[in-house]
Amino acid sequence: MAPNQIADHRADDGGLSSALRKNIEALRSRREQERRDAAAEDKLADAITAFTGSMPFVYLHLAVYGIWITWNLVPGIPHFDPTFVILAMEASVEAIFLSTFVLISQNRAKAATDKRDDLDLHISLLTEHELTRLIEMVSSIAEKLEVRTGAEHELAEITKDVAPEAVLSEIEQQNHKK
Repeated sequence: MAPNQIADHRADDGGLSSALRKNIEALRSRREQERRDAAAEDKLADAITAFTGSMPFVYLHLAVYGIWITWNLVPGIPHFDPTFVILAMEASVEAIFLSTFVLISQNRAKAATDKRDDLDLHISLLTEHELTRLIEMVSSIAEKLEVRTGAEHELAEITKDVAPEAVLSEIEQQNHKK
């Protein structure tokens, strides 16, 4: 392909490689499968949280509480909650349940985030390992061909595999110094 054909090809597919498109589809498919496999209680909690975090929920509350308050303030209409004790109790019970649903949804979101973080870490460690091996191979080729890159003195350092537990220990030590 000529350079201008490559640019045209990239423009046609949005600039994404087929491997990237495949990965995006695999992740989308996995998330959809996880949504389908979720327990009924989790789906209900997510639906409630989604609705209660929306503007229609706000409008519904404005209407209900507005009517409730108006009904109990307007003279000449029989007041069912003149001191608003029932309204306060209803709002408190609703707040208890809504906060519980939000916490359930947050716990599920955190679990999903933890899984993605683990995946990111594993991919990063694998990439680092593969790059280390690639550097070793390129270094061997350069040595065989007697090519000097100026990075020979750094080779010992950059060909070490990363030990995640050592990195975490160092991070924790540095954080304790603060």
